[in-house]
Amino acid sequence: MDFELNAAFPPMELPEIDFRSELNDEQFEAVTAEPGPLLILAGAGSGKTRTLTYRVAYLLSKGVSPGEILLLTFTNKAAKEMLSRVEELTAVEPRRFWGGTFHSIGHRLLRIHGEAIDLPKNFTILDAGEAETVLKHAVESVDSAFFKDKTHPKPGPLSSIISMARNTRESIERTVIDYFPQHHDFIDQIEGFALAYKKLKLTQNVVDYDDLLVFWLKLLDTAPEVAQYYQKRFRHTLVDEYQDTNVLQAEIVDKMATNHQIMAVGDDAQCIYSWRGANFQNIITFPDRHPNTRILRIETNYRSTPEILRMANAVIQNRTSQGFDKELRPFKPSSQKPYVIQAMDTREQAQFIITRIRGLIDEGRDPREIAILYRSHFVALDMQMELSRAGIPYQITSGVRFFEQAHIKDLVAHLRLVYNPADATAFFRITQLLPKVGEKTSQKLYNLVAEAAKSQQLDFIDMLARPEILKKVPAGARADWESLAITLRDMKQIADGGSPDEVVQMGIDGWYSSYLQGAYSNYLNRLEDLNSLVGFAARFEEMQDLIAQITLLNSETSGRLDESDECIRLTTVHQAKGLEYDVVFLIGIADGFFPTRRSIDTGDTEEERRLFYVAVTRARDELYITYPKMNTKGGPSMFLNPSRFLQELSTDLFEPIRIRRNYGW
Repeated sequence: MDFELNAAFPPMELPEIDFRSELNDEQFEAVTAEPGPLLILAGAGSGKTRTLTYRVAYLLSKGVSPGEILLLTFTNKAAKEMLSRVEELTAVEPRRFWGGTFHSIGHRLLRIHGEAIDLPKNFTILDAGEAETVLKHAVESVDSAFFKDKTHPKPGPLSSIISMARNTRESIERTVIDYFPQHHDFIDQIEGFALAYKKLKLTQNVVDYDDLLVFWLKLLDTAPEVAQYYQKRFRHTLVDEYQDTNVLQAEIVDKMATNHQIMAVGDDAQCIYSWRGANFQNIITFPDRHPNTRILRIETNYRSTPEILRMANAVIQNRTSQGFDKELRPFKPSSQKPYVIQAMDTREQAQFIITRIRGLIDEGRDPREIAILYRSHFVALDMQMELSRAGIPYQITSGVRFFEQAHIKDLVAHLRLVYNPADATAFFRITQLLPKVGEKTSQKLYNLVAEAAKSQQLDFIDMLARPEILKKVPAGARADWESLAITLRDMKQIADGGSPDEVVQMGIDGWYSSYLQGAYSNYLNRLEDLNSLVGFAARFEEMQDLIAQITLLNSETSGRLDESDECIRLTTVHQAKGLEYDVVFLIGIADGFFPTRRSIDTGDTEEERRLFYVAVTRARDELYITYPKMNTKGGPSMFLNPSRFLQELSTDLFEPIRIRRNYGW
C-alpha cells in the first residue's frame, strides 16, 4: 500500500527531517516501513522511543493527518514524552493527536459515545479509594456480616480479584485459582459481590478505572456505527510496550485496528508483569491475529558494554519457553566483565557492596548513577541497615523503606506492646486494625484495661482477655479482640524466657496472620517480609535491643530525599524497568530468592528469567551480581545455591570475586 495514494490530506508543511542520517539502519527500516501489520521487536537500550517518535513524524511527512494516528501508551509520562518529541521534530502540537494511555483514550471515547451503550455522558470516575467504598457497600447489601469475620477478604483484595478477572477476561473462579488462591473458599460469594458492585455503579452513574476499558470494548462490540467510524478514522495505530498488554487491551487494539495498519512495539524478553494481568501470549500470537505481519528487530544497544550484553543474551537464550529470536549488539567499546560475588550471608553481601560503593565514589562516580536492585523487598533488609550504619544516603525508588511498611510497623507494634504495656501508641496502632474500633474507642479501651489491671494487680496483657474487658469491646470486634489478646499473651510468655526470634514468630503465626490475609491482595509477599524479621531478630539476645535497633534505624533513615539528591538508588527490578544506571549491584541472586521459591515450586520460572534479563540490562558500565551462601531469613540457617540463571551461564561470561575477611578484593 502506498502512502501517497491513500493520503487523505496533502503532505503537511513540516521541517525537513533527514530520517536516513538521524536513525541507524534498523530504526530507519522500522520508521519507513510500508503500512500494514508491523511487529517491532525493540531490545533493551535500542532506542524504542526514538523509533516510535520518528515513525509518527514519518507518517506526518507522508500526508497522514495527526487526527488519523492513534498512539497508545501505558503511562501519561510516556505519551507526553513521545508527543513532545514529535512536536520538536515537526512543530505539530500534541493536542492534535489521539495519543495517551489506554484508559485516557477510553475515557475520551466514552465521553463522546457513552450513550450508545446506555452510559450517560455525565458519568463520574471513581478513584481507587472511592471504588473500594462502593464495593464495600455492594458487598454489605448482599451479606451485611461479611466483613465482620477477620478471615474474609476486605474491600481492597476483593477489588483486586474483580479487577484482575475483568482485565484478563477470565471468570472469578479462574482468577482466584490462578492469582489469589488464599481466597478459594469465597469464589461463589465473590461472584455475587461482583454483580452487586456492577449494579450499584450503574445506579450511581459512576465508573471505575477498569470500566474505561471494559466499556470501550463494549462500545466496539455493540455499537457498530461507532466502531466503523474509528476503524476508518484511525489509519495508523501505534502501541508502545506491547508486551505489557493484558487480554482486554489486546482485544481493544485488535478491534480498533481491523484494517491491520498497526505497529506494535515491544520486547517479549521484557514481559514481566503477568502478576498484574499482562499476557505474554499477546505479543507471541500477534502475527497469527494480524496476517502477513512483518517482524522487524532493533537490536543495537546504546546502553551497555559488550560484556554486559553477552551475559544478557546468554540469559535469554537459555529460555525453555517460546519467544522471538533476538540478540543485542553493542555500540559501546569493550570494558570489564560482570562480576559475580558469593558472600557468607546477607550482611557480608551488604558490607562488600558498601566497600565497593565507597571506592566508586572515590573514583568520581555520581552516587545517583549507582543502583542496588533486588527481586523482593525483604532481600534488601540488611542492605538498608548497613547503608544506614555506614552513613551512606540512599533513596528507595520502589516504595517505602523496609521498616516503614505498614505490615512491618504493625508487627513491631505487637513487640513494643508486649515488651512495654504502657506503650499506648503501640496499643492504638494494633487495636485500630480491628473492625468497629476507631481512635476514640481505642483510647477508651486502653484506659479501661490499664485501670482494671492496676486495681486487680494483674499484668496489662493478661487483662486483655478478661470477660469484664471483652464485654466493653464493640460486638463486631470481639472475636478479633479475643484472638489478638491470646496472641499477645503467648508472645509475652515466650518473651519471659525465650528468644526475640521466637517472639516474632509467634506474632506472625497469631492473630495478625489472619488479619494480613484478609487485608492485602499481596498477602504472600507481605508474609515473606514478616518472615525475614525472624532471622533479623535472631541476632539479638534481648527484646529491648531488637526494638531499640528497629526504632533507631527508622529514625536515622526517615528523612525524605529528592530525585536530585546525591544518594544511592535502591529498587526492585520491576520498578527499575525503563531505567538505567552506570553501576548496578544485583543482590540476593540465589535460588529461592531469584527465581522465587514459589516459581520454582510451580515449575514456571520463565518470567523470572525475563526479569533477570531486565535486571542485567539496566547496567551501563559495571555490573556486580552477589548472592549469600547462607539463608538466615527465618528459622534454621540453610545453605543456598546460586541462582539457576547464573549456574546456566558459561563461566567465561563473568569474573568471580572472592571476598576476603577484611572485604578487600
